[in-house]
Amino acid sequence: MPERPHRSLPPSYFEALYREYEDPWSFATSDYERAKYDVTLAALPRARYRSAFEIGCSVGVLTARLAERCDALLSVDVSEAALERARQHCAGLRHVSFARLCVPDAFPQRSFDLIVLSEVGYYWSLADLERARVLIADHLEPGGHLLLVHWTPVVADYPLTGNEVHRRFLASAGPGNALEHRGGRREASYRLDLFERRADPAP
Repeated sequence: MPERPHRSLPPSYFEALYREYEDPWSFATSDYERAKYDVTLAALPRARYRSAFEIGCSVGVLTARLAERCDALLSVDVSEAALERARQHCAGLRHVSFARLCVPDAFPQRSFDLIVLSEVGYYWSLADLERARVLIADHLEPGGHLLLVHWTPVVADYPLTGNEVHRRFLASAGPGNALEHRGGRREASYRLDLFERRADPAP
């Protein structure tokens, strides 16, 4: 197997992909994705969230479903082509806003009570994953939730695997840290982990 890249995949990788394919991972038509989104939404502990942040919205299929549970939702992606389709998919959802943003190089300057990182973390290098982890924890409100969902098989083009992403977050969720692990679920090809921001991390 060829060696995996050590750097995060650049925005140009995704822009080219979305320019060539309408929906590169078949998010809108896949039964697998539909079932995974059912599990994702069912894992959220609250019926509704005040202010949510979705990192990597792609064509907006999960975005539309998250919007049903949020008073306000900010969804970002590194590809403008993907964002164009996401805006179309979520047309009429006035409480959903979109922006082109490359996390962790940039991050919204406000806090959220829900952050969703679904099928994104393995595109980052280990260093960028760590930067993103710190930013996510810092911008999550006390009592707020972080939901991670990732495909777990190895993909040669990706710097990390889903398991490596989740293990990194789990390793930093012990006593004295900002995030507390609230449970998870493993399926044959993906995993889900839920974290909560502690109100007052112990010193």
